[in-house]
Amino acid sequence: MSLNQESFIKHIQEGYNFSSPDIKLGAAIWEGNTYKEAKVAIPLKMMNRHGLIAGATGSGKTKTLQILAEQLSRNGVPVLVMDIKGDLSGIAAPGQLSEKIENRMKSIDIPFTTQGSPVEFLSLSHEPGTRVRATVTEFGPLLLSKILELNDTQQGIVALVFKWADDQGLPLLDLKDFKKTLQFLTNEGKQMIAEEYGTVSPASTGTIMRKILELEQQEAEIFFGEPTFMIDDLLRFDDSGKGIVSVLRLTDIQDRPKLFSTFMLQMLAEVYSTFPEVGDQDKPRFVIFIDEAHLIFNNASKALRTQIDTTIKLIRSKGVGVFFVTQSPNDIPESVLGQLGFKIQHVLRVFTAKDRKEILSVSQNFPLSNYYTTDQVLISMGIGEALVTGLNEKGIPTPLVHTMLRAPESRMDILTTDEIKRIVEGSDIERKYRESIDRESAYEILAAKLESIRDEDNAQSQKGNQPTSNRRSDDKSLFEKILNNTTTRQILRTATREATRGIMSVLGLGGRSKRKSTWF
Repeated sequence: MSLNQESFIKHIQEGYNFSSPDIKLGAAIWEGNTYKEAKVAIPLKMMNRHGLIAGATGSGKTKTLQILAEQLSRNGVPVLVMDIKGDLSGIAAPGQLSEKIENRMKSIDIPFTTQGSPVEFLSLSHEPGTRVRATVTEFGPLLLSKILELNDTQQGIVALVFKWADDQGLPLLDLKDFKKTLQFLTNEGKQMIAEEYGTVSPASTGTIMRKILELEQQEAEIFFGEPTFMIDDLLRFDDSGKGIVSVLRLTDIQDRPKLFSTFMLQMLAEVYSTFPEVGDQDKPRFVIFIDEAHLIFNNASKALRTQIDTTIKLIRSKGVGVFFVTQSPNDIPESVLGQLGFKIQHVLRVFTAKDRKEILSVSQNFPLSNYYTTDQVLISMGIGEALVTGLNEKGIPTPLVHTMLRAPESRMDILTTDEIKRIVEGSDIERKYRESIDRESAYEILAAKLESIRDEDNAQSQKGNQPTSNRRSDDKSLFEKILNNTTTRQILRTATREATRGIMSVLGLGGRSKRKSTWF
């Protein structure tokens, strides 16, 4: 073994030698050789520092996600994964040991046992699984405004709707509750709120309604409602102490990024607001993997990106780690990318001059290395290989290393429909959230109020159409009402008094008399 080889192995061993529990990712590759003595790992306690898994289509990103999720589960950490392509369900079943996998695991010298993980399937749509819902009230005016991409004036109106509904005890459970309340305050209720709350512009209402319609077109109404999914149901363990892997099935949501963003933003906000501060622990409390992360950030408003940026920055102190999975680091805003302590970069393809520029840009996201030319490694790696860098237990970046990754111990294929059905039917929580609840809320209450107003108006209208002989003595005409008006009567007094004085003066009855007129 040459000196260079020795120095390389020593370099990796020193950089990835941890005193606390870790997750073994694989072994180092250098100059075409795999060195099983140079293990590459992630310290378990640092996985709340967030991370990135990136690479071209077919490079092995999903399998890397699967490896991390199942190893976290083995270590007693609950996990949430977004299954947008539908190929993560296999994590629930044991894998199969093939000759190819056996050779890979021997080359990196990591023990391998085929086994599945305890899994809970969740659904935002019509996919089989436990239904995930949240009420509009729980979502709140700020997040709703951001997901609708409203300006400051429109945000103020949304806040007004929430405040008024809260003051009146009107539950805002779903989107039809919010729309009904907004319409009421713009029309029938505008005088009611004018003095205390301000007015609602019909033009702004129209804009907000159009934004909600856009959200509804992506079937967001499925997400809003009751019963509310409790965030604690993501923090469960099986009888052996393994963390439950919650797989959110989103295979029918690719064309509905608004719904995906809505859920993610609400879920992260809920986690941050409900989880206590825990500081540094031996392992994270919860880890979230967001597959196809570009769906969140593409076409996202500046306000929405800022919200995500802030949440990611602060959620670490709650013991929660977030890993983004996407094709290129450039899919992630720089403000978010700068907060990701771990980067697992699979191969990138070069087909155009633009691709070559992107390679150079991506290579700058990694630490400098004496052993690798980063941009060259990025385009030459094989499937199941990745460039890895992370943080050690002291928060110091680990060396950049080309890594032969371990194979998942669970099935590297999807479950059948029957297998998914059996898991869903055996779920402890699926029955809890199965049936939606449509209790009386703002929509029904306001609809009843408006119906009562219409009935009263109809009754008054019918009274007005009755013959004069049947009218009540206090049912005055418009002219009578004007005459009885205090201001009108005062004007008439003054006018009459002045006219009388003029007539008396002409008749020689005025003069210096101090007697006041007793007219009126």
